[in-house]
Amino acid sequence: MFIRLRSSAGTLLFFVLILGACRPVTGTKVLRAVDGDTLKVQLADGKTETIRIIGINTPETVDPRKSVQCYGPEASARMHALADGKGIVLETGSGDDHDDYGRLLRYVSINGRDLGATMIAEGYSRNYSFFPHPRMDAYAELERTAKENGAGLWSACPHRSVAPSAFHFSSETFAHG
Repeated sequence: MFIRLRSSAGTLLFFVLILGACRPVTGTKVLRAVDGDTLKVQLADGKTETIRIIGINTPETVDPRKSVQCYGPEASARMHALADGKGIVLETGSGDDHDDYGRLLRYVSINGRDLGATMIAEGYSRNYSFFPHPRMDAYAELERTAKENGAGLWSACPHRSVAPSAFHFSSETFAHG
């Protein structure tokens, strides 16, 4: 189906509305990192939200059902260093708006730098391929490089040859979180 616009003003308004809907959300400040893949933020309107970063998964440190996993404290510390108190830009993915825990699902960038890509490239996280996302191929390539270079958790934790959907840390499985 095609939409026919009758005037240049109508065309301009159409594109402003479409592009405006796709623009990243600015004016958000990180209150604190919860762990390596989750942030507590204050939105521009003053509302506080918990953000689960799309496309990454770090070892657990705060889940009461699990013990602290290998390289979890390091991933959390890195996220604190990168994000606490900083202004961020939030971008939607192509999937759900919230996860099963009510967290807002967003890509996050600081000064134009993709925070998820940074965490993967530095070896603090892996590409979270359980749910497809628009940056999955790029993140998978960053993970492959980090793994080949033994960055971070790839040399610190005994799980080098696991399937892409799970990590094994001692008796713990690192899959969905």
